[in-house]
Amino acid sequence: MKVDKAKIIIVMGVSGSGKTTLGKALAENLTYLFLEGDAFHSDQNIKKMSLGKPLTDSDRIPWLQALNRALYTSNSGVVLACSALKASYRKLLSEGLTPAPQFIFIDCERDLLEKRMEARRHFMPASLLNSQLEALEKPEEAIMVAGEASTEKQIDHIISYIS
Repeated sequence: MKVDKAKIIIVMGVSGSGKTTLGKALAENLTYLFLEGDAFHSDQNIKKMSLGKPLTDSDRIPWLQALNRALYTSNSGVVLACSALKASYRKLLSEGLTPAPQFIFIDCERDLLEKRMEARRHFMPASLLNSQLEALEKPEEAIMVAGEASTEKQIDHIISYIS
């Protein structure tokens, strides 16, 4: 599947999949702006996750709307790192954007996700991994990359589709 070079690329996957690492590197490679989805969470959402409580859809909607606004007002190419777990979330993120964003899905094995989550300093504890995996609806219209691949190999794979 070849796709046109997208103005907006959304790197998605569950917590610990490597969205930020890949997103930053991809943005640098394409000379696009990088947006970290976690930076758009409300203090209330961050506190809730820090306490080991999963977010509900109603918690996520204002966050997704804020991300959509940031993408909509972007004047240049942008790469967003965002979980985008459900099809309805991806639809909300894409609303009003032309061309539609290109989604990149980082597919990771559970043991790798657990290792990464336990090794990092983040407000989302590893105990919330189950809730993310349960909520995940794997996208059909996304470029898939292997979570265990090096960032360089992931970027090469993505570029082969979008260039």
